Amino acid sequence: MASEFFFDLDSIDYSQRMADEAAVARVNPQGGPMRQLDSVVWHDNPITMGLGIKQVRHDEFWVPYHVPGRPLMPGVLMIEACAQLGSYLYRTKVPNLPFVGFTRCTDTVFRGQVLPGDTFLILCREIECGRRRFISAFQGVVNKKLVMETTITGMTF
Repeated sequence: MASEFFFDLDSIDYSQRMADEAAVARVNPQGGPMRQLDSVVWHDNPITMGLGIKQVRHDEFWVPYHVPGRPLMPGVLMIEACAQLGSYLYRTKVPNLPFVGFTRCTDTVFRGQVLPGDTFLILCREIECGRRRFISAFQGVVNKKLVMETTITGMTF
């Protein structure tokens, strides 16, 4: 697993959005409490790297239950946030695809906590991209600290 960020976070203009919540919703089918990607701040051209944001709110559906009195964002939702950024970038790079689902999640490591009120940055780096499948590596960052890493494979269905 990586020990450095995929790209320089200080070089990103966080006041800009390449895709706001409405634009993400036009590309990704997840809605309501299952939408775990709020916006896409940046991606390179030809869309091999990108940065998404999930604002972890105090009213998230899991807050009262995971863990009562000390809510922690579930790891599976961190992975889901990564998968949603991967799907958005893939569908933007390879338009007019049918449904994109996830077939594999490997090399997942949790290195820190994500709490209500945190801004969860999602960094993506493409490993492989084809007409029917993509593989991307992801890093989750809070307060400039690496809190998780994973590799996700997605495929069209």
